[in-house]
Amino acid sequence: MIDLALKKTTGKASFVGELSFGPRGQYQSIPNGPDDNSFHIQNLYVNYAFTDKFSMTAGYMGTFIGYEVISPVANFNYSTSYLFGAGPFQNAGIKGTYAFSEKASLMVGLFNDWNVYQDLNGVSHIGAQLMVAPVEGWSAYLNFLSGYSAGAGGTGTIFDLTTAYQVTDKFKLGLNAADYSVSNDNGGYTGVALYPQYAFTTAVSLGLRGEYFNYKGIGELPDASVAAITLSGNIKAGGLTFIPEVRFDSDKDYSQEFVKKSGAMAKSASQFSLAAVYAF
Repeated sequence: MIDLALKKTTGKASFVGELSFGPRGQYQSIPNGPDDNSFHIQNLYVNYAFTDKFSMTAGYMGTFIGYEVISPVANFNYSTSYLFGAGPFQNAGIKGTYAFSEKASLMVGLFNDWNVYQDLNGVSHIGAQLMVAPVEGWSAYLNFLSGYSAGAGGTGTIFDLTTAYQVTDKFKLGLNAADYSVSNDNGGYTGVALYPQYAFTTAVSLGLRGEYFNYKGIGELPDASVAAITLSGNIKAGGLTFIPEVRFDSDKDYSQEFVKKSGAMAKSASQFSLAAVYAF
């Protein structure tokens, strides 16, 4: 994946445009799948700071929901969580943010359907984010998004908590928990992921992601759950980060359709990967 961003600030106005190239951007953004686009828009928005405390943003924005993001530069683990994969990836609309202080702010916005360039359903969602930073090194975001998506069986509502605490200079702990429900008994999901990370030196760190994710059954169908644990190393040399990673997924309900070499269904899967990420 290649991710290119252009940012410009003039006075109180600013612009952000970000494009991604490659399969990671293609399959974890919108359009989400094998289409004919050679690039995918991650961000395309403008912002205006009316005062030191109040600003407004309009356009196509990376979502405010969740702990992980599409670009691997900002993530510790290279593979992504089930919570991230459930979306949303982007939100198009307009939002206002007010900073009560350096330790608290509130965002409220009106948005189109999730993850679409062109919305056939109009302005259909309302979202909000409360940020608090109680002490130095600790921040928490309580997120909310609700609305009716085109073709959906009901109104979808997600509550999401994202928090990270730099406990010591070497140890950091992150948490992401979310609940998404669609009215009229049309499913959704619940999930939680924990992210402990330890820095042995400024160049070598080790991080774990433990996750539980539950798909809510639609109608009379039962729930299905999957658990995953991912161990990743971060080895840095200048702008280069080398990420060796081991991941194990347990899927007792066959929700992920893991397949053995023989073609038979499997209840678990494991993988080892090596990734190189360079940030300019």
